[in-house]
Amino acid sequence: MSQDMREACLQDWMDREAIAEAMIPLIGSLYRKNNVVTALYGRPVVNRSVIELMKAHRFVRHMEKQELSVHDTFPILQALSELNVARAHIDLGKMAVKFRNEGNGRDVKDFVAEELKDVIGQAPAEGENRDVVLYGFGRIGRLLARILIEKSGGGNGLRLRAIVVRRGKGDDLVKRASLLRRDSIHGTFRGTLTVDHENEALIANGNYIKIIYANNPAEIDYTQYGINNALVIDNTGVWRDEAGLGQHLEAKGTARVLLTAPGKGDLKNVVYGINNNVIEANDKILSAASCTTNAITPVLKVMNDAYGIDNGHVETVHSYTNDQNLIDNYHKGDRRGRSAPLNMVITETGAASAVAKALPQLKGKLTGNAIRVPTPNVSMAILSLNLNKEVTAEEVNNFLREQSLHSDVQKQIDWVNSPEVVSTDFVGNSHAGIVDAQATIANGNRVNLYVWYDNEYGYSRQVVRIAQQVCGVDYPVYPARG
Repeated sequence: MSQDMREACLQDWMDREAIAEAMIPLIGSLYRKNNVVTALYGRPVVNRSVIELMKAHRFVRHMEKQELSVHDTFPILQALSELNVARAHIDLGKMAVKFRNEGNGRDVKDFVAEELKDVIGQAPAEGENRDVVLYGFGRIGRLLARILIEKSGGGNGLRLRAIVVRRGKGDDLVKRASLLRRDSIHGTFRGTLTVDHENEALIANGNYIKIIYANNPAEIDYTQYGINNALVIDNTGVWRDEAGLGQHLEAKGTARVLLTAPGKGDLKNVVYGINNNVIEANDKILSAASCTTNAITPVLKVMNDAYGIDNGHVETVHSYTNDQNLIDNYHKGDRRGRSAPLNMVITETGAASAVAKALPQLKGKLTGNAIRVPTPNVSMAILSLNLNKEVTAEEVNNFLREQSLHSDVQKQIDWVNSPEVVSTDFVGNSHAGIVDAQATIANGNRVNLYVWYDNEYGYSRQVVRIAQQVCGVDYPVYPARG
């Protein structure tokens, strides 16, 4: 490589870096003042660094097979900042690509104004139940806290007001704060965290979060803390039926309950993006189903819609959880008493049958089993399906790639096409499941699909999506699908 080429490469990088730096305050202002959430092909760009912004642009080449740079998205962002846009999710990357393909010589601002005409100058109706209470503060609870705190910067959305736990030994408040601040899998908390010992509260990125110590749900009066019409997200898993979860509704200040586990009995099990249309205004208790059900149901739905599923088997390769023992010891469940970090453990999963609660058309068509493996996070579901028509791996991969980009389940299905990815590459992925295109196998009407999922974070994002709908703070997404 010549000296001139080396200099040109560096200069190009520096130019793009400078534009990315200029984008950050515009992204932040749109978020804080207009409650506009921006992304690049589903990758959030709010509160991201210069390097993270540039990597998000590079990701587009992998998905769309065409380059996208800050030179393309910056004009879109500038136009947005000059328009009175109401609350909305706007994908800068898709908007820039659409302008490139369909701009037809129009000015960028005119194009953006036409695309967003329905949300310019409009004030969406205020939602209900914006106060959120986390009942429990385990793996899912702490990730929900992080997500809710991160999303609070724009205002007019879900606000985490309290966390309910049983008081532990020692300095309980400090220990709770430390677990939120540092996580061995998901890294450090993005922001600042202060402990208010006198009032037993945490202040996280300006969010004042009361820590309530209680032994049962019904004994709490949330109104004494200024909390009203709250959505209680029960992430303990202690109660999973209507009778048990109904205790939350006996507490003053509670309006609705959302369970982060499969619900029993007649509870609606909701997989966001698939059957969240079943949520009704008078529903008081809902379930967000399981992480595995959330991971596989979107892929199964689009495959069934396109090709028809005659029958199939779901094998889950799942990271170990707190339900298992670190070393061999008594456990009420078969095999789960053996050391989780040292063994692969065959166990059961209800995810295959639970799919039918969201997709009744697949009832009785799927079997399932699970293997717990010695990894702390990120799991995989292997979908072995017999279809109603013959397919090729290339055909299926192209179809699923398109679904991940331009469908109603684009937030649920992600897609990757790399021969080098492994489980840790998907820590922090916000999608319910990620299709591994390199692993797809097709033979006639039989296909094997390998779907990764962050069983902690990806699932938590699905829970928050349900919470947003329940509380009336889910935003329209642009550009709209044509």
